[in-house]
Amino acid sequence: MKITFYGHACVGIEVSGKHILVDPFITGNPAASHIDINTLKADYILVTHAHQDHVLDVEAIAKRTNAVVVSNYEIAMHFGHKGLQYHPMNHGGSWKFDFGTVKYVPAIHTSSFADGSYGGQPGGFVIEGEHKNIYIAGDTALTMDMKLIPMRTKLDLAILPIGSNFTMDVDDAIIASDFLDCDKVLGYHYDTFGFIVINHEEAIKKFFDKGKDLMLLEIGASIEL
Repeated sequence: MKITFYGHACVGIEVSGKHILVDPFITGNPAASHIDINTLKADYILVTHAHQDHVLDVEAIAKRTNAVVVSNYEIAMHFGHKGLQYHPMNHGGSWKFDFGTVKYVPAIHTSSFADGSYGGQPGGFVIEGEHKNIYIAGDTALTMDMKLIPMRTKLDLAILPIGSNFTMDVDDAIIASDFLDCDKVLGYHYDTFGFIVINHEEAIKKFFDKGKDLMLLEIGASIEL
C-alpha cells in the first residue's frame, strides 16, 4: 500500500492495483501548485465531508477518470445528480470494494457545501486492504468513538488532523493514537492557512516523547506500508 500526501487533507492511496483519492483540495491550495490534477489517477474518490477544502476538485477529477465517489448518502447523491458514479454509505456501514473493505466511521465536525446546502454528517474511513489497515479521520475532534476502531481492526497507520482550531490539535492527536492503539501517525490538515499553522519540530517531538512516530510529508511525497 502506497500513500501520497497531496496537501491539506488530500491523500492518494495505491492498493491492489487501484488508485484512491481522499478529499481532493488541490487547485485551491497554493502550497500544492506543483500538483497537476489532470495527471492524477483515480478509480475511487473518498469524501469525508462536504466543506470546500475537501471537495473542491472532486467533480473535475471524477469526470475525467470516471471515478466512483464514496461518501455519506447526502454527498454521494449530490455528486450523483451531477452525473458522476457514486456509492453512498453511512456511519458504521462497511462495503467490500475491489481493493479492500471500507468502513465509514463517525467524526465530530460540521458538513455543508460552499453554497450552504446540507452535506450530511461528517465521517472518516477505515480501509482494510493488502494486509494493511489504515484509518483516515477526516476533520474531527478527539472522540471516544475512536476507541471502537481497534476492537475490530488492527491499524498499521492513522491519518489524523493536527492543525487545531477546526479539528484536533497535536496533543489531542496523541491521545487519539492511544485510543486507536496505533503509534504510527501521518499528520494532515495543518499549515494550509493561518488558523492551522503548526510548529513542525515541536509536534514531532511531542509524539517522539510518547514513543510514537509522527510523519509530516512534503506535498507530493509518499510512504509505503
